[in-house]
Amino acid sequence: PTTKLFIDGKFVESKTTEWIDIHNPATNEVVGRVPKATASEMEAAVASCKKAFWNWSETSVLSRQQIFLRYQQLIKDNLKEISKLITFEQGKTLADAEGDVFRGLQVVEHACSVTSLILGETMPSITKDMDTYTYRLPLGVCAGIAPFNFPAMIPLWMFPMAMVCGNTFLMKPSERVPGALMFLAKLFQDAGAPDGTLNIIHGQHEAVNFICDHPDIRAISFVGSNQAGEYIYERGSRHGKRVQANMGAKNHGVVMPDANKENTLNQLVGAAFGAAGQRCMALSTAILVGEAQKWLPELVDRAKNLRVNAG
Repeated sequence: PTTKLFIDGKFVESKTTEWIDIHNPATNEVVGRVPKATASEMEAAVASCKKAFWNWSETSVLSRQQIFLRYQQLIKDNLKEISKLITFEQGKTLADAEGDVFRGLQVVEHACSVTSLILGETMPSITKDMDTYTYRLPLGVCAGIAPFNFPAMIPLWMFPMAMVCGNTFLMKPSERVPGALMFLAKLFQDAGAPDGTLNIIHGQHEAVNFICDHPDIRAISFVGSNQAGEYIYERGSRHGKRVQANMGAKNHGVVMPDANKENTLNQLVGAAFGAAGQRCMALSTAILVGEAQKWLPELVDRAKNLRVNAG
């Protein structure tokens, strides 16, 4: 099956000639194909965001909040379905995939607090005959570029917060794991999101460059590797965009000799090797202090007993 584009409220088949295979990592079989969106398709997606912005930004904050209240309920109702899609395309265990969706859901719930989050401030009589006011206003069209390791959580970090504040959003998921986001887009539509407020394109470098360069995109959110993040930050900033780039992390654990041995060894194995180490919080280094160094052989044994298998 082919992955559709989501443009102006419709799931449309791409007219591209270039496709990327989606593999199930457990079996290595090809389970679908993702289009490299054409230039005109990407332009149509931004134009749709731009057109929808005027109505969406003028929609009352309570109306936007209502959509997200419905959306978080729909995600809860379909959590297991979304998790299955993640395991199918990304390979993490079902329990881990449910955690992936749940962490994203928490941000959608947070977005429902928008009424207190976007309050401005006033200060009367700062000097004679002068008051100051601050307002928080939406920027316009924003874009998100997401990685493969958390197909639901990271997109849900991006578009709900931007959109509840009145921005419209162009999302580019990882070309390896598009299924979860496409399902989430359908639920978002079911929650009452107006056509054009969220658009989804697919692709690789050309799509990223398009997002960095397009004059109508005002801000970019990125999560992924250092190499990609530095490139997006530099290229997007050069075009006057606000860019936030969350990049590759290095995490260290320090084990003191008075730590609970059983608990610590379990935690180290989970933190280092869970999700095959493919997550920002994965532990790459452990420093064992004093007596704790004697636990090393047991740590090695536990690591050896892990089995790579289907999610």
